[in-house]
Amino acid sequence: MSDVLPPSVPGAEVYQPGVTIPFSEALKVWARIAALSFGGPAGQIAVMHRILVEEKRWIGEHRFLHALNYCMLLPGPEAQQLAVYLGWLLHKTKGGMVAGLLFILPGFVSILALSYLYVGLGHLDAIAGLFFGLKAAVLAIVLQAVVRIGKRALKNQVMIGIAVAAFLAIFAFDIPFPLIILAAALIGYGGGRIGSPLFRVGGGHGAGKGPVFEDAHSLLGETTPAHARPNLRWSLSISGALLALWLVPVLALVVFLGPENVFSQIAIFFSQMAVVTFGGAYAVLAYVAQEAVQNYGWLMPGEMLDGLGMAETTPGPLIMVVQFVGFLGAYRDPGLLNPMVAAALAAILTTWVTFVPCFLWIFLGAPFIEQLRGNVALTGALSAVTAAVVGVIANLAVWFALHALFAEITVWQGPGFTLDVPAWASINPAAVVLTLAAVLAVFRFNIGTMWVLAGCAIAGVAWLSL
Repeated sequence: MSDVLPPSVPGAEVYQPGVTIPFSEALKVWARIAALSFGGPAGQIAVMHRILVEEKRWIGEHRFLHALNYCMLLPGPEAQQLAVYLGWLLHKTKGGMVAGLLFILPGFVSILALSYLYVGLGHLDAIAGLFFGLKAAVLAIVLQAVVRIGKRALKNQVMIGIAVAAFLAIFAFDIPFPLIILAAALIGYGGGRIGSPLFRVGGGHGAGKGPVFEDAHSLLGETTPAHARPNLRWSLSISGALLALWLVPVLALVVFLGPENVFSQIAIFFSQMAVVTFGGAYAVLAYVAQEAVQNYGWLMPGEMLDGLGMAETTPGPLIMVVQFVGFLGAYRDPGLLNPMVAAALAAILTTWVTFVPCFLWIFLGAPFIEQLRGNVALTGALSAVTAAVVGVIANLAVWFALHALFAEITVWQGPGFTLDVPAWASINPAAVVLTLAAVLAVFRFNIGTMWVLAGCAIAGVAWLSL
């Protein structure tokens, strides 16, 4: 290997071997990634890949994808967890903490501000029209996610079968989402263990196209850094601290406010979500929407779409929409607090119990996962989980479409299953037209996400202002 490596892409940086990345430089890079993290997990992962692998050349392609594969098997937002993982690889614990926190911060501030506008000005035609338009764009974007992930994941009949089974399980038979993902992971793990080529299709989001930038040519190199090797004492100490930061506030709320208090319910529900929701943001939202709307009654189905519209138009993980869910839940049940104060506290609480576990999963498992690069059983589990996620996201798209395009939904019960059926007389023609326009913009003309969101928002404001 030469002392100086040629740039892999125009504008890429060139380093001498053995150069240590200054933490101040990494801080700037993670802030830049956070500011550019629009467009859902696929877009966020692509931004990290472009900056860290292609431009900065800090991480090699295979190590990047190995980290991504692990994060996709975890509950929670894989893009944010990938930032924690890579930050930890580069600068130990402080690097992971900074990368993960910066990834969250812009979205948290943006959605909190939009939530205040939503409850304060939501009755105005302009605000109502804005979210009316965003619903159409969100539907198109979710459909795009189904197609995009499906093209990468459903490479054979087995993977297609897993996706179809996952869709039917959650849509018609109400099988809990975690059980679907667990079953898919076990099937994939078994297929990988026996060496079946049907389970070697890899991740669902992918990272990039073109020549592979080898780990050996990256600044980190292909060997495992000393701090990234398994250290049981370190893993237990950092995990214990994070576990306390996560669960002590939850326990305190339940003890002092009671389990029926809205803050206790939010803390318990989103803590449970942090443990059982696998498969990325879109898959998680199917579970959140079902529970928050139908079980707890914190918000209406249309409001869930509004929240997703906020998350789509702001930087950071799409799962930040849960902040909006907690905000509305406490706003409508503030107890003795001012509704706006209660809502802000609930938004902070929701974000806390959602993301603290993400750091826990990475710091606990990453040193051991680093030792499993190239493990075929792990790859098989990932492939099957990704296929199941396609079916789950398709269910989310159908759920959103029913509630965005129809004013009334009825439940049809069959032998052992139930189906949500729209009342066709309650269809909203304007919503249908705007949704079709958004779908054409995304699939036919390949217009970017932000432009589709902006165009639909303007069209919605214009329609309701007529």
